[in-house]
Amino acid sequence: MPERISTLAPFKVPTFRMIWIASIASNFGGLIQAVGAAWMMTAIASSQDMVALVQASNALPIMLFSLVAGALADNYNRRSLMLTAQLFMLIVSITLTVFAYLGLLTPWLLLGFTFLIGCGTALNNPSWQASVGDMVPREILPSAVTLNSVGFNITRSLGPALGGAIVAAAGAAAAFAVNACSYLAIIYALFRWKPQRIDDSLPRETLLRALSAGLGYVAMSPNILNVLLRALIFGFSASAILALLPIVARDIVHGGPLTYGIMLGAFGVGAIAGAMSNARLREKFSSEIIVRCSFTGFAASAAVIGISTNATVTTLVLFIPGACWVLALSLFNTTVQLSTPRWVVGRALSFYQTAAFGGIAAGSWIWGLASDGLGAPAALSIASLAMLFGAVIGWRMPLPQFGDVNVDPLNRFNAPLLSLDLQPRSGPVVLLIDYLIDEKDIPEFLSLMARRRRVRIRDGARQWALMRDLEHPDTWTETYHTATWADYVRHNQRRTQADAEIWDAIRKLHQSEDMPRVHRMIERQAIPPSDDIFHKPHIDLHH
Repeated sequence: MPERISTLAPFKVPTFRMIWIASIASNFGGLIQAVGAAWMMTAIASSQDMVALVQASNALPIMLFSLVAGALADNYNRRSLMLTAQLFMLIVSITLTVFAYLGLLTPWLLLGFTFLIGCGTALNNPSWQASVGDMVPREILPSAVTLNSVGFNITRSLGPALGGAIVAAAGAAAAFAVNACSYLAIIYALFRWKPQRIDDSLPRETLLRALSAGLGYVAMSPNILNVLLRALIFGFSASAILALLPIVARDIVHGGPLTYGIMLGAFGVGAIAGAMSNARLREKFSSEIIVRCSFTGFAASAAVIGISTNATVTTLVLFIPGACWVLALSLFNTTVQLSTPRWVVGRALSFYQTAAFGGIAAGSWIWGLASDGLGAPAALSIASLAMLFGAVIGWRMPLPQFGDVNVDPLNRFNAPLLSLDLQPRSGPVVLLIDYLIDEKDIPEFLSLMARRRRVRIRDGARQWALMRDLEHPDTWTETYHTATWADYVRHNQRRTQADAEIWDAIRKLHQSEDMPRVHRMIERQAIPPSDDIFHKPHIDLHH
């Protein structure tokens, strides 16, 4: 059990270790920038909802653009995408620093810069999270995800306090300058990383087709849909504490930027404790129990923070939501990664990020409006009720245990030898598979085919249907379409080890020693051109 006990196992992988250390520096800069932006907004804006919108403007682009970024992560070089994102954020951060030093920032301009940095994060995150599974073996992937949470929350525990000190001593512009410098470490690490290139003889999917394939996979994966729903509710309700914390620090406990930074630091220390206890908690409790406790812990903390006027009490309470935050989000992330095959993992993670950060963005805005109209204590009390709802819904839609399904490629498919010279773009391709099924086996066969339909559509099939021969009732034909021959090959390459159970069970019901007969056809139209449809032979009316 040593691999289970040690959460440090991924550090034995040099690439993961190098990029993890570089990400520490980058995360420090990002959190220092966040403190500077939030505190500057309290100085230049007149309403509390503008302060909450700082967090929303950072989360909103992740919600809007993560799906596209996920499709890019699955179809393009992930290292190049991450480098592009980091260089873009470096340029934006330098520009923000210059504007701040020159005193040119307005509330909406500050939100605009924060939004652009969020766009870079949206492009970077699916590639980075999908790359973790490429860097480390599957068995230590949960530890790698946990270490990413530990690294981020190490910086969260110290970065905000450092950011508060920088803002208090030198102003928000200095915090923005530190953030600009922090991108250099991760850019250097990415330049040094040389990931293994995987040759693919198939043409790259178009963006729209890649998005459609990702959407189809997620829509036909009930476990992932459960994760997305819970992540959405968690992000929406739990965002209240972080979104309103600047107002809590300034108006409820009457502190300054250093107080705000220390409170964020307490949240980060709690997150480190939660991350380090993650593996042990997963051994003793189900995923659903951990998530319910995370929702409940957030609810209780929000209620206390809303009524406490003592900075020390509020700071100590923030350890609890910090731990709950990392326990829930790292569990959501790991569940998605271990429930998704590599060909679509970037898109699945982007859907998860869209749900979680969409909830954070919407929640930050709504809790900011509630604070502006009702006051921060009332807004936090309402948010605590929303968090309790997130815990209760688990009885109806429990979270799955991750790691039970083997999503490694099945690798049974060999492209057939064709008599026609097809190109990858040739199509549409129509498939018909004939089965001979005994009358007594029909109920079981239909149950298995219902599961097979879900897998077929999940992996890109269109117009799936099951037909029974009227003259030979023991003959059943499964049919589906793919847009091109390349899509047909991809469809079969996407089959996982977990899918083999369905395929093998259907094969046992087939009443023949031979394999089910497969007809691979290319669709051709026999309708004449439009100019010929109404063509009539010339009739000489003079005769």
